[in-house]
Amino acid sequence: MLKKLAKIKYYPNNYQIIQDGDHVICAISKKQIPLDKLTYWNVDLQEAYFSYIEASIKREKN
Repeated sequence: MLKKLAKIKYYPNNYQIIQDGDHVICAISKKQIPLDKLTYWNVDLQEAYFSYIEASIKREKN
């Protein structure tokens, strides 16, 4: 079970952990994303997405 929310700074090809933790929260689905599974995010909005599906939903909304 995931225990601590991480604080992340997102960059175009990577991210920096600002505050230690083991997961982040998807901006769309609110699912927990383990840091070792984090693949999709938006640099401008500084948001993480669980999968390409949530990333696509966000893109369509904007």
